[in-house]
Amino acid sequence: MKKENQCETFAFHLNLLLEVEEMKKYPFTKLVIENSLTKKEYKETLQLLEILHERYEEDIANGLINHSDLMIHFAGMLCYKLPIDEALEALHQQGLYPKLTKQLHRLHHK
Repeated sequence: MKKENQCETFAFHLNLLLEVEEMKKYPFTKLVIENSLTKKEYKETLQLLEILHERYEEDIANGLINHSDLMIHFAGMLCYKLPIDEALEALHQQGLYPKLTKQLHRLHHK
């Protein structure tokens, strides 16, 4: 089998898998695949979320109520392949950092 046929077949199979009902439980994972993030970009996105989550928890513990700096950080450091609004919605729906993503989504729509 030719390499280009293998790539086409792989792409076709991947698209079929993305349409499987189970993928509705993993909207962020689906977004990552659809936008062709590399492993490095995916890991960097998760690291960004972890950093922001820790800062958010610290801010809450210190009584801070304005979190707009977290939204600025998120928007500025998010992988350019991911649309901000779609990423926030998908992260929240998948249950990743729900308090943080809810807050960021709210700030994004102000």
